Formats: sequence, structure tokens, C-alpha cells
Amino acid sequence: MQTVQKSHSHTISNDAIQADAHAALCEDLGGTMDPSKDITANLIDENTHVNAKIITREAGVLCGQEWATQAFMLVDKHLQLKWHKHDAEHIAPNDVLLEISGNARAILTAERTALNFLQFLSATATVSYCYAKLLNKSTTKLLDTRKTIPRYRQAQKYAVVCGCGLNHRIGLYDAFLIKENHIKACGSIKKAVVKARRMEPGKTIELEVENLDELHQAIEAGADIVMLDNFTNEQVQEAVYIAAGRCKLEVSGNITDERLLELAKTGVDYVSSGALTKHVKALDLSLLID
Repeated sequence: MQTVQKSHSHTISNDAIQADAHAALCEDLGGTMDPSKDITANLIDENTHVNAKIITREAGVLCGQEWATQAFMLVDKHLQLKWHKHDAEHIAPNDVLLEISGNARAILTAERTALNFLQFLSATATVSYCYAKLLNKSTTKLLDTRKTIPRYRQAQKYAVVCGCGLNHRIGLYDAFLIKENHIKACGSIKKAVVKARRMEPGKTIELEVENLDELHQAIEAGADIVMLDNFTNEQVQEAVYIAAGRCKLEVSGNITDERLLELAKTGVDYVSSGALTKHVKALDLSLLID
């Protein structure tokens, strides 16, 4: 029996990170990678050099270091960067995360793009850590979902791993997740699972169920993982008893801090939450010139 993918961070290439930073900079520069399009930075003498730093105003888990680095390097490869904190490290208010020295125009042109990546990905890492911490005394693992910001899925899934969460399937290609509408279109739970096994024998087959009767059908059909959609805690406990290790069980829907603690007591294998990637508040970071 296969399990969900445990980490996706190792598959993010430098080229992919550079492409993210390049696209974000072009968005800020009118569709072109031309720093001279920053009309506000052009108020500064082109030979002005400064020292600057990025600090955090609040606690959290840092993520986005390589994206920020690429943003600065794409604008000016001669900038000097000295990181004091690194991805997955905990940060506290007023910590200096990064020191930058070099051309003032370049630093200020790259500033917002770098901060956007750091603030947003650190927020995802921080929320993931807070959720995962609630489960760390149990066997239940925290998973993310595909509810990510378009174009930044790999970055967000990397951030989840930095926060001690685990990655669910990455997209529509690497694992089956058979939901209500798929089941209706296929004809039945059994038909959907049997066809999936025949089509892609090496892929994990997960199936979403809405009641205990469907759980029995999913187990009998041979699903690897069964997602218990909007089950009460009592129903989850009964599902764990019914499954008895014949498949992995995942809970989704209405996940709160308090409920995580209760679900951990049931012995369910996984809890997945879209909040890790779509309900995040950016960490308060600032770039300051000395």
C-alpha cells in the first residue's frame, strides 16, 4: 500500500525559483525585466551605494530565502547578501533576517518582490508549524491541499514542509483523489477505484466518502487512502475502528486548533487543511536602509 508523498521541497529547482522571481519582477516593471522602468528608484543617483537590512516585526517561521535572493540578484548580480536566518528557522520580533549592500536603486527596485515572497511564504510556514505542533504528540500527520495561489503551488508546498507539515499530492498528475462528482460520473466507488488501479497501478488511490456506508465500499474496493469529508469526531472514531488499518484515513473540513487536538486522539492517519495555504496573513517584515 502506498502512502501520500512526504516532501516536495527537494524537487524545486533553482530555475523554477528564478522563474518565479523573474515573473514577479516583470509584473512590477510593466511586463519587462528592465530595472530602469522603476521611475521612483530613478530619483536616486545611479552611483549611490547603501547598506540595508530586512527585519521582522513579529515571530514566525522563515521561508522564501531563495526567492528573495533571486529577486535581488536578477536586478543586480553585484549586490552583496548576508543571511542571518534561514528557511525553517524560527524568528522573533526585531531579528535581522538579511543584510544587503550595494546599489541603492537595485535594492529598492527588488525590495517589494523580495518582501512579498518572504512575507507570504513565511506566513504559510508559520501556520503549518502551529498546526503541526498541535499534533506532535500523536501519530496523526498534517497535510496541505491543492488550494494554493495560482502559479505558486510549489513555493507554498515547500513552505508547508518548512513548517513541519507534509505535502498531499502535488497536482492532478501524481495521485488519484476520487471525489463525489468523479464517483457519480464513473458509476460507483468500485468502478472508479478498479479503473484507477488498472490505468495507473503505481499511483496512490484516495477516495472521498461522506458516510460510513461509503467507507465500507471504499475499503472493499481497495482504496489506499479514504478521506472522511466533514465527519464528526465521533464518526471519525468509528471510521478508525471500521478501517482497522486496512487503509489510511484522512480527515478534511472544519479544521480548527481545538478540533486538531480532538482528531489526534482518534488515531486517524492524516488531517488535511486548505487553511495552510489560503487563509494566511503575511508576516510583518520591513526593509530599512541604514
